[in-house]
Amino acid sequence: MQQPEQSTDMLDHVLDHDGILRLTLNDVRRRNALSEAMLTQLGTAFAEAGANPQVRVIVLAAHGPAFCAGHDLKEMTAGRDAEDNGRAYFSKVMAMCSGVMQAIVNCPKPVIAEVAETATAAGCQLVASCDLAYAADSARFSTPGVHIGLFCSTPMVALSRNVADKHAMEMLLTGDMTPANRAMEIGLVNQVVASDELKAVTMDVARKIASKSSLTLATGKRAFYAQRGMPLAEAYDYASRVMVDNMMALDAQEGIGAFIEKRQPAWQDA
Repeated sequence: MQQPEQSTDMLDHVLDHDGILRLTLNDVRRRNALSEAMLTQLGTAFAEAGANPQVRVIVLAAHGPAFCAGHDLKEMTAGRDAEDNGRAYFSKVMAMCSGVMQAIVNCPKPVIAEVAETATAAGCQLVASCDLAYAADSARFSTPGVHIGLFCSTPMVALSRNVADKHAMEMLLTGDMTPANRAMEIGLVNQVVASDELKAVTMDVARKIASKSSLTLATGKRAFYAQRGMPLAEAYDYASRVMVDNMMALDAQEGIGAFIEKRQPAWQDA
């Protein structure tokens, strides 16, 4: 049975019987901005989900008219009141934000962004950091820092790892809004669907993934991100070692046996 919904100040948690955890940003008044409090709650949620064997897949969604508006600029501006004009505070917030983005990548559970509306600046970074992303046709994406004299340098890290250089630079240099269909064309999101179909489509993908061996998914996700920055020969050496270790796992033995015997596998996640 689906567990009762839990809520922190800014983040709702619902874990269903398939092991799908829906984390829903819920600071509608601030357009789900990545305030210090939101970043803290996201970091805690991903750490707990990664360690929870009941969680098989994470879906990151949002309430309200924006998926995420990026950093809370009012909160950031208030940080300038310090004697150093905010340098230490800005460094702290950027480290917190970078930590959350890396927590998504390093989380052993697949993370899917469900984007119903606008994702801007660090909100676009949040989408790009997820393993998969599905968007409503009304969703839009941008890295608009250039409009306010602040290049979206940290969003650039995630964005440039998802789309080709010229597409990333176009978004970063112009700050223009990118419609959902264009975001799909350049590889920022996997699929664009009608708004009223978004949750169903996302959850269908999540259930499909949740039916696989958690050990296999964690092994593959970790290897995918690890090999990307390696030279070709090194990547193949690394991936070969991963495959050998994976073959030794109980779930690989079970999965291959089930395939040969034409039956459904019974995963042990081991």
